[in-house]
Amino acid sequence: MLLGLVSAIADGMNYEEMMDLVADSGLECVEVACWPAGKAERRYAGVSHIDVERVLEDDGYARHILDYAKQKKVKISSLAYYPNTMDGNLEKREIAVEHIKKLICASAKLGINMVTTFIGREQSKTVEENLKLVKEIWPPIIALAEEKKVKIAIENCPMLFGADQWPGGQNLMTTPAIWRKVFEILPSKNLGLNYDPSHFVWQMMDYIQPIYEFKDKIFHVHYKDIKIYPDRLKQTGIMGYPLDFMSPKLPGLGDVDWGKYVSALTDIGYDGCSCIEVEDKAFEGSVEDVKRSVVLSTRYLRNFVG
Repeated sequence: MLLGLVSAIADGMNYEEMMDLVADSGLECVEVACWPAGKAERRYAGVSHIDVERVLEDDGYARHILDYAKQKKVKISSLAYYPNTMDGNLEKREIAVEHIKKLICASAKLGINMVTTFIGREQSKTVEENLKLVKEIWPPIIALAEEKKVKIAIENCPMLFGADQWPGGQNLMTTPAIWRKVFEILPSKNLGLNYDPSHFVWQMMDYIQPIYEFKDKIFHVHYKDIKIYPDRLKQTGIMGYPLDFMSPKLPGLGDVDWGKYVSALTDIGYDGCSCIEVEDKAFEGSVEDVKRSVVLSTRYLRNFVG
């Protein structure tokens, strides 16, 4: 199992500076943020360390991406882009789908063969209505991934944190019950999971058992922690906005039992990439804070991933 970083936290750094950070931190892989150009709609989005359109058009640029990664002895685990492909705004939906297709093609060209993303959700519609949208929107994306021999790993983040994402959130694949239904609709060996235990914590769910049930679908792994504040939860209840009763934290500073989590991954023989995802507001004050967050997370997780 390789230990790495989700590059979105390195906003403001170019590709080379980001890769230097990963290498200097003693990490072995990186999930590279590849948003299209434009203004970010939320935190940790809009970051682009690889221009996928340029990869597809410029062979010299593509070679440089790979050569620099090789020089730094860092494996690119996936090309990452987390939009809402089932947005109720059809223009936004089309932009998201087309960019994911570009990521698939660029990932194949670079020999990475992995894209990490969301399935999306029309947040005002029911689960059942969204499953119908999956049947409509996702088969052509999966067909392209199969053609290019690229795996798509869907993160299980509900994207339901505040009023703008209420009531249903912007990502459908949030629970094992829904995973089973989506995998029935899209029975492809190229579609799987980017498994993040933190989202199960604030949903009051078991984050260990699904590792065993979905062992063949875990393509990529995240390390992000979540801290529940019981006093706040008593005031808001589970129907409140999640950020009113929880906070993302660095691994080891929240409620995930990382020993049990990594133990379960070793039980199923997972030997792929596992990436630290930093979303801790306590470490966003400066570039030095960001670098310190990566160092601290790496030091802690080396107790489990070596």
